[in-house]
Amino acid sequence: MEFKDILFEVDSGIAMMTLNQPETRNVITGAETIAEVEEVCRMVNRDMDIKVMIITGADPAFSSGGNVKEMANKEGMFQGSPAELMDGYRNNVQRIPMAVHGLEVPTIAAVNGAAIGAGCDLALMCDMRVASKKAKFGETFLNVGIIPGDGGAYFLPRAVGMAKACEITFTGDIIDGQSAFEMGMVNYVVEHEELLSRTRTLAEKVAGKPPAALRMSKRLLYMGQYLTLPHLLETSAAYQALCHHTEDHMEALNAMFEKRTPKYSGK
Repeated sequence: MEFKDILFEVDSGIAMMTLNQPETRNVITGAETIAEVEEVCRMVNRDMDIKVMIITGADPAFSSGGNVKEMANKEGMFQGSPAELMDGYRNNVQRIPMAVHGLEVPTIAAVNGAAIGAGCDLALMCDMRVASKKAKFGETFLNVGIIPGDGGAYFLPRAVGMAKACEITFTGDIIDGQSAFEMGMVNYVVEHEELLSRTRTLAEKVAGKPPAALRMSKRLLYMGQYLTLPHLLETSAAYQALCHHTEDHMEALNAMFEKRTPKYSGK
């Protein structure tokens, strides 16, 4: 399928979506961009051959978030009465966190440059983050007189804890990749030229696991953020029973006994 605002490819079970509007520093508030991100997420969830999804941006930025020119001119999703603006957020940019957070496969943000505002939040929507030394992160909404409107108040505290999330949000400071690493926002910081290869290495390691169990493990990790322990254990028992009846479970055991690399079928 051809896309206009993004690039999408799948290779050896690893999908990669690249925001491809470098002239706007990969803003993500355009109607077509939002629709394309949603469609990619639907495609990935339907395809059991896809094990991992990488999200990145065309250099020089990861994503500058919202289109500030449209904000200033009150165009696009930023026009209308307060009630219309509220619906504009619901029906536009807020579809992105629902789609990305709803991906059933593990996700990795390869942050190649500035990730600002909604762009920062997009990186935080992913399960893991690898940052180039050129990466910059900023929850900068207050700097332009607005609040995190696309889920940042949900994702940021879960990544760095409440105190740091408050500091980052209230100051609007832009932080570099090393600072993001030190506060737990990113998993790794690498040379810019190594970003995609290092991200791919991590993706390949994850993609080497049994696909059904991998998707169930992701569900459990996020359920664990809001379920009580008894409810999580009950769900874990059900998922575990399903895993014990998969061919991949037996393949994993046999490969371990035979000292070879397992070959998973997704069954």
